[in-house]
Amino acid sequence: MTATYRQPGVVLTDRRFTVPLDHDDPAGETIELYAREVVGSDKAHQNLPWLVYLQGGPGFGANRFVGRQAWLDRALTEFRVLLLDQRGTGHSTPATRQTLPLRGGPAEQADYLTHFRADSIVRDCEAIRGEVTGGAPWTVLGQSFGGFCAVHYLSSAPEGLTAVVIAGGLPSLDAHADDVYRAAYPRIERKVAAHYARYPQDVDRARRIADHLLAHDVTLPNGYRFTAEAFQSLGIVLGGSEGSHRLHYLLENAFVRTPQGTALSDAFQDEVQGQLSYAGHPLYALVHESVYGQDERPTAWSAERVRGEYPQFDAAKALAGDGPLLFTGETIHPWMFDSDPALRPLRETAELLAARTDWKPLYDPARLAANEVPVAAAVYHDDMYVDATHSLETARSIRGLRTWVTDEFEHDGVRAGGTRVLDRLLALTRDEV
Repeated sequence: MTATYRQPGVVLTDRRFTVPLDHDDPAGETIELYAREVVGSDKAHQNLPWLVYLQGGPGFGANRFVGRQAWLDRALTEFRVLLLDQRGTGHSTPATRQTLPLRGGPAEQADYLTHFRADSIVRDCEAIRGEVTGGAPWTVLGQSFGGFCAVHYLSSAPEGLTAVVIAGGLPSLDAHADDVYRAAYPRIERKVAAHYARYPQDVDRARRIADHLLAHDVTLPNGYRFTAEAFQSLGIVLGGSEGSHRLHYLLENAFVRTPQGTALSDAFQDEVQGQLSYAGHPLYALVHESVYGQDERPTAWSAERVRGEYPQFDAAKALAGDGPLLFTGETIHPWMFDSDPALRPLRETAELLAARTDWKPLYDPARLAANEVPVAAAVYHDDMYVDATHSLETARSIRGLRTWVTDEFEHDGVRAGGTRVLDRLLALTRDEV
């Protein structure tokens, strides 16, 4: 049943669709997709063009906005917006430790999850576009991983597109996961250095917390095994506009005195477990490295292997000297599937995905070189999550793509910059800038 309801300034409609699990087998198993249609209250009865939003991730459902927040306010001035929960996320047949056992054992689960990459997401979009727009093409806004999907869209089904705007999500067209992480670790180190330059008191605080974790077995209230490596992974927030400040506030009250001696405070542990747990988005951890798989080479826990080439990230070695502890960034490691209760049942499934050697290419360089769809992309200077050098190489490979390179925003610029960022990108697709 379709439900329509209101929030301040908007009319919302829940939309559900049935699509094939494997689009190459349209008569086979199906899954359900969910999307939320949003239109401005003042335009609810107008015939507007459509914009479909592809969320970052992989593994996250679309933003749950209240009213006309962030970039949505700008979009609603001229579009009906479809906030799509990509398959496996949100309400779109979620893939979790609770649901994946319905597929069978780890081998069946891994096979199932090969259908949750950008190629399947784009084919979902094309499968539902006719029902949503009546067959008219639409504009795509791709944030981060959503931009990866948008570039695949340009490679595979440009006839479905009026325009494409990409925020921090231009992927390398041919880099292996190892190349991605060799570019990432130096960027992460620069972000950590910038954090410590802003908050020099955090150098000692981070060392003290890591030293405590190396000397004690700590289990968080939700059952998460909190190690020094897990603590370092909190650096993932440093790629966001407020991330350095959030990390600083987290570190400043880590310890409390108890009758048994100094301990990590309950408040600190509660906040940490919320940031570390993948309970709400396990697909992010399961398929993260597979988004870079495009040939017969396995990803093989690339972030973990490549980290070994950067010994400065070793917590024990850092504490043995007088240097700062380095946090890590957007990297997935095997130990996460031992530490996180939401991931432990999926460890073997993750191993099978990491060993897989039959990934298909996601991008068509020849088709992109002949592109005729208006495309604009924000490339954030020294983006911690998506390498700017890789992004600009791709930008030069897509005919007609216009870039906006900026250090005004971090990776979450389309959220933090809201109306201004989307307005600039749309203007670029129309040659208005």
